[in-house]
Amino acid sequence: MKLAGVIGAGSFGITLVKILSRNTDVMVYSRNPEVVESINNGHHPHLGVALRPNVRATSDPAEICAATNLLFAVVPSSNFRQMMKDFCPFLKPSHIMIQGTKGLDVSRIREEDWQNLTFNKNDVCTMTEVIRQESNVIRVGCLSGPNLSGEILAGQPAATVIASEFDEVIKLGQQVLSSKKFFAFGSHDLHAAEIAGAFKNIIAVASGILAGMGMGKNMQSLLITRGLREMIYFGTAMGTSGAAYLGVAGIGDLIATATSEHSRNYTFGKRFASGEDYDHIMATTSEVVEGVRTLKIINQLAKNDHLDLPIVTVLHKVIFEGFNMQRGLEFLMTDTYAVDVDFLGGQ
Repeated sequence: MKLAGVIGAGSFGITLVKILSRNTDVMVYSRNPEVVESINNGHHPHLGVALRPNVRATSDPAEICAATNLLFAVVPSSNFRQMMKDFCPFLKPSHIMIQGTKGLDVSRIREEDWQNLTFNKNDVCTMTEVIRQESNVIRVGCLSGPNLSGEILAGQPAATVIASEFDEVIKLGQQVLSSKKFFAFGSHDLHAAEIAGAFKNIIAVASGILAGMGMGKNMQSLLITRGLREMIYFGTAMGTSGAAYLGVAGIGDLIATATSEHSRNYTFGKRFASGEDYDHIMATTSEVVEGVRTLKIINQLAKNDHLDLPIVTVLHKVIFEGFNMQRGLEFLMTDTYAVDVDFLGGQ
């Protein structure tokens, strides 16, 4: 692979560019002319990241699609379907697309109608499902795992999971991403990797709230453990294997995102619990907090499909319905569950 393409020039998109440029030339797509010009001059204007000479940028979907058959898509979930519609005229069945967006899509239903319409799991799409719905691309995959951009850009070692139904997607992804400081595992459980990547952001928001309330590691570890249980319960309700969540894309990503100050979802929760206004936090956060949007989607889905997701339910009440945080914590502490470990039964 002589050239890899990256769609999206946010923090994780540029992190991917840095990783890829160790092994191959890279073209990155951005709609922002300032970003394109700066990248072509060797740096990112907002992140202050120096880029290798084998990186160049474009704002033309046709150019990046013509330049390479391997595309990594990293744009917010709320914009993902529109991005695919914009790129559709230039994509071919020969393209391979690996998405790195950790969120869910319900864009076929307007957000203002979510509470008025009874949508079910068939209305909720992962990003690879959106790719297939909006284009003729067949060979798709996802990038998941504990990939905190700040740590990787600082030169710290990390690992990821490339999940796909196609061996060639996994092998090609490993070929262009792997280095001495970045290791890529492979998985065929694509759907579970995407569900895990989306759901863990909710638990990260809740973990940040605990930190903002002054809670210690005892409560944080309890939340992560019970959060993993809810992730697996939700994942199996969506038709995936519970065992798939016990790897790097599941518990690995959950631990990193729910404990790190580098996580925008954790940081949102911490700021919210410290008394900052929701609208102010969202307006002053440099990039999308995927966990907040995913919380809305999964909470509504839980109501409609009668799913037992107490952390999701309480967190939604705290953030969007004015429920007292301390009362929410007490509710979760008294909802003791009959069994500690029950999610491996029948796997």
